[in-house]
Amino acid sequence: MATLFSRIIAGEIPCHKVAEDDEFFAFLDINPVATGHTLVVPKQETDYLFDLDDAQLGRMMAFAKRVAAAQKAAIPCKRVGLTVIGLEVPHAHIHLVPISRESDISFGKERPAPSAESLAETAGEIRKKYK
Repeated sequence: MATLFSRIIAGEIPCHKVAEDDEFFAFLDINPVATGHTLVVPKQETDYLFDLDDAQLGRMMAFAKRVAAAQKAAIPCKRVGLTVIGLEVPHAHIHLVPISRESDISFGKERPAPSAESLAETAGEIRKKYK
């Protein structure tokens, strides 16, 4: 059975796509910890990030680096934080979160509830900066 992320990549479930290439896909988290919180996933279903082979993991980080640069250009922040949690969906993924202080990346805090329109606008701003 396809994972939730595979279904998003296939277009079966809508998302706010930020970037895509032959191997990887980036889209906004619908339950963000901060504006612009983006998930980066390999298109290949692999349960755990560190089960990817070294070369693919390196390419994924290079893709994530380009996404993070676009986030930083589009969203006021000091940095883009990266975290790997990955327990809720059995598909390797990383979280890229624009931050100005460490507490901005806390998954235990109350989260904003952006509208679909706000998510679409944020995704569009990041896409414009993606190179």
